[in-house]
Amino acid sequence: MQFKIHHEDEKSSARAGEIKTDHGTVPTPVFMPIGTRASVKAISPDELNALETKIILGNTYHLYLRPGHELIGRAGGLHKFMNWHGALLTDSGGFQVFSLAKLNKISDDGVEFQSHIDGSRHMFTPESSMEIQQHLGADIIMAFDECPPGRADYQTVEAAVDRTTKWIKRCKDYLIQNNGIHNWEQTLFPIVQGNVYPELRERNVEELLPYAECGMAIGGLAVGEDKSEMFETIEQMDELLPKDQPRYLMGVGRPTDLVRAVKRGIDMFDCVLPTRNARNGQLFTSKGIINITNHKHREEFIPVDENCNCDLCQNYTRAYLRHLMNVNEIFGHRLASLHNLTYYMDLMKTMRREIDAGSFDEWSHGYLKTMLENKGM
Repeated sequence: MQFKIHHEDEKSSARAGEIKTDHGTVPTPVFMPIGTRASVKAISPDELNALETKIILGNTYHLYLRPGHELIGRAGGLHKFMNWHGALLTDSGGFQVFSLAKLNKISDDGVEFQSHIDGSRHMFTPESSMEIQQHLGADIIMAFDECPPGRADYQTVEAAVDRTTKWIKRCKDYLIQNNGIHNWEQTLFPIVQGNVYPELRERNVEELLPYAECGMAIGGLAVGEDKSEMFETIEQMDELLPKDQPRYLMGVGRPTDLVRAVKRGIDMFDCVLPTRNARNGQLFTSKGIINITNHKHREEFIPVDENCNCDLCQNYTRAYLRHLMNVNEIFGHRLASLHNLTYYMDLMKTMRREIDAGSFDEWSHGYLKTMLENKGM
């Protein structure tokens, strides 16, 4: 995998570039829609292509439980299984083990957990995470790490940092000793932990740098800490992470947060927010957030966003979408999801264009002012 920076903003750390993978080139900054169970919920690959989506994310934990990584491997990998021809990133499964599993037991060996589906017992280790991701066949795979809960005390976070460092070595050793089952390259991203403790973050970066070939991820944020602490940590990461490698901020997805993070040198994002919020009736627009199920939209025979070119905004009204959502019609979920994904992809395109033009800093101030004034946070 290769990463190249084309333009850098003079007044911030924002940069525009591209990641080259065996399944295509990904322009950055980039937002990755989440295909948790081998599908971006309610959205087809053709629709993602129409939005110029170049990379999506698959979830190791969910795909391991159903339908199983070995089945997906026999199908030719996740790309072929779900008919997605662009780039793919898979997470390690660790975050879901800590957040979704009914019970989990952490040791230096790995994490023993009960499935949230049927209570069956399983064990994830650095080695098994790598094996599963080799079968899934993503272009970018994530190291198995320990993500402590938000607001965890110093000792808990320090222990998680120590395990994360031990586990990345085991991930790398497994990959060296075991070739992947597909005929394309997989690039391993270390994940920096440390919560909001600067000295732990700095230490973990130093420990993980030898394992960073073309990219590093920032984990353990957006898990309950104050927003100001999150951005202080991102600023610290901007100083510590390699400038010539892509930086991936995991799980952060509010539009204003994306803009703020790009200003601080972040290149890659993922979050369930655009599609999950769409299914709950929250739509992102050029003038802020709309909660379409509110009564005031009952007789609004106007587009959700007159500045949007998605199918919803070009062909249907707020009143119609409100009706679909109120009767739980799946077509409403699809239209809302397509709209929010269109908003996100257009936002990333705009940021790349503004960085290229040398006007990103000025544009970002205007965007954030508009969104905050209109409750678009």
